[in-house]
Amino acid sequence: MTIKHHISDDFLLEYAAGTLSEGWSLGVASHLALCPECRERLAAMEGAAGALLDKIDATSPGGSEEDAWARMKGRLGEIRVEEVLRDAPAPSAALATAGPQGVLPEPLRSYVGGDIHEVKWRALGRGAYQILIDTGDRTTQTRLLRIPAGKPVPEHTHQGRELTLVLSGSFRDEVDRFGRGDVEEADGSLLHQPKADEDQDCICLAVTEAPLKFSSWIVRLVQPILKI
Repeated sequence: MTIKHHISDDFLLEYAAGTLSEGWSLGVASHLALCPECRERLAAMEGAAGALLDKIDATSPGGSEEDAWARMKGRLGEIRVEEVLRDAPAPSAALATAGPQGVLPEPLRSYVGGDIHEVKWRALGRGAYQILIDTGDRTTQTRLLRIPAGKPVPEHTHQGRELTLVLSGSFRDEVDRFGRGDVEEADGSLLHQPKADEDQDCICLAVTEAPLKFSSWIVRLVQPILKI
């Protein structure tokens, strides 16, 4: 498995800081379980943050918590990745040994109650299925999607951020091809129509903060019923 598309620095920094809501955290953690490179990046960021904290002057100007976090992100963003990786401690044992067992990695498997063959799909129409995942997070919608081989998702854009993690199979859209472990981050600037590759169904974890914005009025008509 070769992962080409990784979690962005912004998402990873917020995850390291513990400021992501549960839905986003589940998406990032599931990618980390599949991606050794991003586990190294996370360890590097945590190491860099600790080093910066040691250097903070107690008499430095105050401000709100949001201002402090913005300054910290700015300082971290100035650090060259290769320098941080060189000096960072090794990932923790739990992260270093993390890996998929079956299709769904932990912690995602615990959320849905088993691996992919144990979950109960709900039909969306045109051969597509979904499972809504209850995270207790009212700021995001988290779901598993199964797109039939060779079939497209209706064309859409986004009213907020979307994070899509491929768990099985692959899809292509206007951006690139995404396979197992790859992440696509999207927002209102992207109009796309993901299509599963011909060889097998594509199973993804999708996290959104607002309903999708479909081009087709027919899809928009049934959208509230399907909860997409």
